[in-house]
Amino acid sequence: MQAQELKEFVIEVLENLKARDISVVDVSDRTSVTDFMIIASGTSNRHVRSLAEEVVTSAKARGIRAPGVEGGANSDWVLVDMGDVVVHVMLPATREFYDIERFWRDAPAPGAVREDYFGNE
Repeated sequence: MQAQELKEFVIEVLENLKARDISVVDVSDRTSVTDFMIIASGTSNRHVRSLAEEVVTSAKARGIRAPGVEGGANSDWVLVDMGDVVVHVMLPATREFYDIERFWRDAPAPGAVREDYFGNE
């Protein structure tokens, strides 16, 4: 499955389980590790876990491997690494605190020189 198709598949799974505030960040021009980050909120620790588990279960049913899952039963943040797509499911407070959408949107493209970093550009 291509990255774009995988992204759409994950969004559909998350929407079906009532994930909130689903956001997609295209990071393909910022890293070679993945193409898309999908960030979604759950309403409770249980909902966060259920969303992540459903992404993994639905992917396996379609023959898609999810080689890495980080976070656990009582976690407020679960990460599902699907290669071309990385899924972050979080509680709203955790999502607000880490603000990974802003981090990745503001990250410079590889090879870009940032004036504020070197102070002399």
